[in-house]
Amino acid sequence: MGRVEGKVAIVTGAASGLGAASARLLAREGARVVITDINVKDGQALANSLGEGAIFLRHDVSDEAQWVAIIEQTLSRFGRLDILVNNAGVVVVADVEHTTVEDWRFVNAVGTDGTFFGCKHAIPAMRRSGGGSIVNLSSLAGIGGYPLVFAYSASKGAIRAMTKSVAVHCAQNKYNIRCNSIHPGGILTPLVEGFIKSAVGTADASMDKARDLFSKLGEPDDVAYMVLYLASDESKFVSGSEFIIDNTATITEGVVPT
Repeated sequence: MGRVEGKVAIVTGAASGLGAASARLLAREGARVVITDINVKDGQALANSLGEGAIFLRHDVSDEAQWVAIIEQTLSRFGRLDILVNNAGVVVVADVEHTTVEDWRFVNAVGTDGTFFGCKHAIPAMRRSGGGSIVNLSSLAGIGGYPLVFAYSASKGAIRAMTKSVAVHCAQNKYNIRCNSIHPGGILTPLVEGFIKSAVGTADASMDKARDLFSKLGEPDDVAYMVLYLASDESKFVSGSEFIIDNTATITEGVVPT
């Protein structure tokens, strides 16, 4: 018996990185998984590798109409929705003075708006299923100050606060829906790899620094196991909480956000 046996999950941004690791682990533990992403090739390949209990749907999370369609297709295919993992996000490396309006809107459309739309439209579907769990991927950047990723930090901070608001709303209305946030730091994903390369440049000394950073990074599964816990009934009394996964980085020395 798997830890999420019989449950149905939507995982956004699941073609790679934390989303892919979470989708694999949820499927391994018995969930049927809807993998969504704009990366059709890798998303479909992942769904194919997971078998009949997984499907891939192309999904721009910044488009509310697509959220409505994704949830309708999930209910049509699997009959219920128990788990939503809001993982999709993008990063632009720029401080406040060099962030353009276009950068700001792009990062927040995917991260902030995408998480809002997901929560908004998942709640009614979960209520019809008798309850559920929403897991929002924030970041250390949503807790501390990361000047090189200004828009990303703002988006992840919004997700942190949004999570608590959703959790209280669902508790007050007795929906039996939990909502928690995860704040990774220093996890090796394609997004983090791109951030490090952009941030440290290409000079020899900078690349030495990059190699040193890569040697200290965690793995996507380190976060996926927390996603699994929060998605499962093991966390039935956990809502409105935030979980930092960074191997002490926030209480010792700085680390790249995830």
